[in-house]
Amino acid sequence: MQRSYFLKTLAALPLGALAMDLKDFTQKISSEKYSERMPAIFIGHGNPMNALYDNTFTQTLSKIGTSYEKPKAVLVISAHWLTKGTFVADSPNPETIHDFGGFPDALFQVQYNALGAPEIAEEIVKNIPAIQLDHEWGLDHGAWTVLKHIYPKADIPVFQMSIDYSQPESYHLELAKQLDFLRTKGVLVMGSGNIVHNLRLLNWQNPESTFDWAKEFDEKVKSHLIDGNYNELTNYRTWGKYAQLSVPSNDHYLPMMYVLGVSKPKEELKFLFEGFEMGSISQRCFAFA
Repeated sequence: MQRSYFLKTLAALPLGALAMDLKDFTQKISSEKYSERMPAIFIGHGNPMNALYDNTFTQTLSKIGTSYEKPKAVLVISAHWLTKGTFVADSPNPETIHDFGGFPDALFQVQYNALGAPEIAEEIVKNIPAIQLDHEWGLDHGAWTVLKHIYPKADIPVFQMSIDYSQPESYHLELAKQLDFLRTKGVLVMGSGNIVHNLRLLNWQNPESTFDWAKEFDEKVKSHLIDGNYNELTNYRTWGKYAQLSVPSNDHYLPMMYVLGVSKPKEELKFLFEGFEMGSISQRCFAFA
């Protein structure tokens, strides 16, 4: 346990806990039980400027943080950390990564100073040999631009896991199933990407509109989510032209596989937000809880 995280946790305790033996207290925190499985959430993160905006999307994000039991930590699988092989970051103080260009200076000034969760990262590596530790990665904009609204105080440890971009969708769905144990240990698993993501076809002239092909693909994904046809969602390339337009590259689609993989058949599926940005970016968000 990191000293800073320990002290933050200690400060939040009632005075009676201070009389507890230090060793017993540390063991209590590390073995803390949660009353229910933490949710698994997919966020269609969209424009990085949403970090600064107050709109229906960001207002929805703000409600997420108060709708579920406060997690011990948040694991984010973001579209913006692609690697060969799978890595989980163990930095105790992950930096805020401004992995974009061409935006106002105000966005580059944003810092999300949450602690990391190195102990949990190490537990993941211990349980899943296919995953390795990374000592450098912080929080990319797929993580902090949404967490800024969900947990604005940055008082919950956050860490990220990368996406092995050399592997097919089915691989990620199966790998995610091995992460399910985290949800019983107080870890909220979050995938951050977009179901429809085509930057080349952004509608700058009419940003409030949505392309028919984008709507069709988004609705078909929604239908398969409701029916639990997750394997079909790994075969989207066979769906035709509208799928090719909606997912020209699968970097933003793959985070959804991890949310599906850690879900259980009888869990409630809740759609948290439905909408589009500039015609070709779906901001659909959903949760299993």
